[in-house]
Amino acid sequence: MGRGYIVEDAVEGYLSKLCEQQAGPVTGLLIGQSSTQRDFVVMATRTPQREEPTLAAGKSLDKEWVTEHARQLSRMLPGGLSVLGVFIIADTDAKDTLTTLRQLVFAVENLISSERLWNPADDDVTDCVTLHVNPKTRKTVCRTFDIKDPKSMAKPADWKYQSGVCSSWSMVSCCLNVNVLVPLPDNRTGAENMDKCLKEGLKVWAHQIQSGVCLIDGKKLPEDAELTAGQRRNVRQTYTAQLLITPDDQRLTDVVQQCGGSVSVSEAIHSRAYLHSNKPKAKLAEKLLKRDVVSTVATRVQMLLEELLMSEEGSKGSRRDKQQTEQFCLPRRIFYPVKVSGPVCVCDYQFSDEGLSEVTDRLKEMLDIDAAEEDLDTRQETPAEIRERDVAAEPTVGTIEALEPRRNNYIGVAMATTVALLATAASMLYLSDI
Repeated sequence: MGRGYIVEDAVEGYLSKLCEQQAGPVTGLLIGQSSTQRDFVVMATRTPQREEPTLAAGKSLDKEWVTEHARQLSRMLPGGLSVLGVFIIADTDAKDTLTTLRQLVFAVENLISSERLWNPADDDVTDCVTLHVNPKTRKTVCRTFDIKDPKSMAKPADWKYQSGVCSSWSMVSCCLNVNVLVPLPDNRTGAENMDKCLKEGLKVWAHQIQSGVCLIDGKKLPEDAELTAGQRRNVRQTYTAQLLITPDDQRLTDVVQQCGGSVSVSEAIHSRAYLHSNKPKAKLAEKLLKRDVVSTVATRVQMLLEELLMSEEGSKGSRRDKQQTEQFCLPRRIFYPVKVSGPVCVCDYQFSDEGLSEVTDRLKEMLDIDAAEEDLDTRQETPAEIRERDVAAEPTVGTIEALEPRRNNYIGVAMATTVALLATAASMLYLSDI
């Protein structure tokens, strides 16, 4: 027998509900956490219906639509939660869907991993799960594929339902003040090129996060220390972490390059990670929390750039002045508890011009969750505000300090990251033309 999957019994009820409603093949994603010994599945969500059916509708699955759903959904998962695989509900034989499921699970993983800025670890689990459910017999067939091996063959896996899978999971959280400065080339032509520059700049910052020191409840724990050692079994624990970042050697001296402007990403974020209750180690807590820090910053920047790109397409022909400074509010993070027994939450990002109803609409579309506005946790980060102020004024927490233009269009590349514990958070993205 291959890997074992411990599955929240609410997933069984959800899949049964889809079996009763389905009028054709239904695909979806499985969400949970992997460990070296077994995997934990806490949620399942179907692929949203496409507003404009494709020409191939009814004949074959829309692989691009499924993978795009996975990409957007992965942004809504905090540390410790990820897309573990895909499921399909179809009355065809499980063997007939094997090729389709294999293509889907590889395509999903390839697209999601393309957006990650953190480096994979040697102990990362590379098996992804596929599940076939027959709506008539309710028989389930579970298989896994090693997504790091393009020639990977299907392996059988054990699929067991259990109640309260994540009821005693631990949570590690931290607040971090981020300040990243990224130069832009002279020949940038819009948000698309800016995307490439920002991604490279954020990769440097992500490396600093991954190599930083993590204190849990004020202590640097040994990697192999059991996080819940000495605690009562099956009782959820909450920990507060601090990330201490030191500059890289290559950052001690400025790197000078010609550029046409810069982007300053400044925000105070709330980050968290959930850990399974099977003797989690301090090393795992640190890894998942750091990945969430990197992912949540990258997600916000990417979402804003997508908005800017759409705005550019809608206003073609208009040009920015050479000497121009623009400030944009990055979206804030909002959490929503998963409707199972346990502390686990999913999240969404709210732009300053959006209401809570738009957040609940996205939760419904992406995760098939009927969320109530009063249950949204909006306390962790406060919305950013853009205030008009003099360029030479002292910067305040959560705002951006404007940069003086440089006469020769050169800028020293120094990406400063400051760590601080904050009760609230605000964020901005600041662009300046040199």
